Amino acid sequence: MKKPVTVLLLALSYYQLTFAQQGKVPVLQEAKPETVGMSADRLQRIDRVLQEYTSKNLVPGAIAYVVRDGKVVYNKAFGVDDAAAKTSLQRDAIVRIASQTKAITSVGVMMLYEEGRFLLDDPISKYIPAFANQKVLASFNEKDSSYTTVPAKRQVTIRQLLTHTSGIGYAVIGSKQMKAIYAKAHVPSGIGTPGGSLATAMNTLGTLPLEHQPGERFTYGLNVDVLGYLIEVLSGQSLDVFLRQRLFEPLGMKDTYFYLPAAKQARLATLYTEDATRHTIKMGMRDGMSPDYPKTQGTYFSGGAGLSSTIQDYAIFLQMMLNGGEYNGRRVLSPTTVRLMTINQIGDVDQGAGNKFGLGFSLTTAKTTGKLGESEGTFGWGGIFGTTYWVDPKEGIVALLYTQKYPNSYGDLQDKFRVLIYQALTSSRVAH
Repeated sequence: MKKPVTVLLLALSYYQLTFAQQGKVPVLQEAKPETVGMSADRLQRIDRVLQEYTSKNLVPGAIAYVVRDGKVVYNKAFGVDDAAAKTSLQRDAIVRIASQTKAITSVGVMMLYEEGRFLLDDPISKYIPAFANQKVLASFNEKDSSYTTVPAKRQVTIRQLLTHTSGIGYAVIGSKQMKAIYAKAHVPSGIGTPGGSLATAMNTLGTLPLEHQPGERFTYGLNVDVLGYLIEVLSGQSLDVFLRQRLFEPLGMKDTYFYLPAAKQARLATLYTEDATRHTIKMGMRDGMSPDYPKTQGTYFSGGAGLSSTIQDYAIFLQMMLNGGEYNGRRVLSPTTVRLMTINQIGDVDQGAGNKFGLGFSLTTAKTTGKLGESEGTFGWGGIFGTTYWVDPKEGIVALLYTQKYPNSYGDLQDKFRVLIYQALTSSRVAH
């Protein structure tokens, strides 16, 4: 684990030291690409690709945003918001960011960590007693969703929740056995589930079996919903209020909400899906989810999937992380905590395809850096409705691509977008 830690430390230190010497911390401002070592002509190649995908209705609309050294060098929208009405997708459209909520909630948790409210290796049961004496699934009967269990060898820790190694699975999108068990117990996925309360669902989740022994595998699950409830327990505030007061308002993230105020609902982008022939169509009710869930007056604040936001707001959040925890004169986290969040926290466990995982982010490794060009130590994730982002500390890059479609048979667009960013660099800070 030493080499990836050293690499990321050097990258973050270089980036932060460079701007400290200039007496400022980058705040997003538009600039010509050439001022930060990128080519305007080469960035226009993004236009052609996004126009191709939207004109063919592979995705109805797309928004792309690229930053280097705090300078916004690309910020464009393509295609339509509503295909039937033929209204253009706007750059400030509010989109359902789904699992991009996880990084925000993880930062909220680490803010409380910095206040001495807990230690990362504390058992979650210390703060949410329902998670004491947990069991692990041993067998499962598909006919009636009955199961047998064995005792957990160890308690689930907060670090395991942040790294998805707890053994907690996912409702609706997880394995067939965990989907059935959670459905029977009325534990929601948090995606388009505005009713009920986080407290009730998470206390129920604590009584249900884990998919595997804690710490032994990476299993994407409801871990960050548990962490959202932990924030509520420790802060005495709803997750909605905590994030608004402690993160969104200080950073100037003015369009990020669990449930949109009436004045902003018209900006919610239309959500699309595919029919049996892979033709793109407007999404209706799906798995009990209405695509209009952000317009409801919901009471369920899913720390793992509940937020909607703009690409600009999320870029601010990511620039804060790249700045070492500070943005526009407001410090959210210390550089040390940002380092903890963006280094390998899962040891030899594989997150998938050779990547590792920090506290809330997937990490590009020496093994995977050769795939598309991101530097080792790049951190990022995405959302199920076609949103993706990453931060490359070595190159000083923040990049985001937003669509609103699920499922999507044309997911290669996200990889092409990565290629298009790195080919536009005219100067690289990575040693060759």
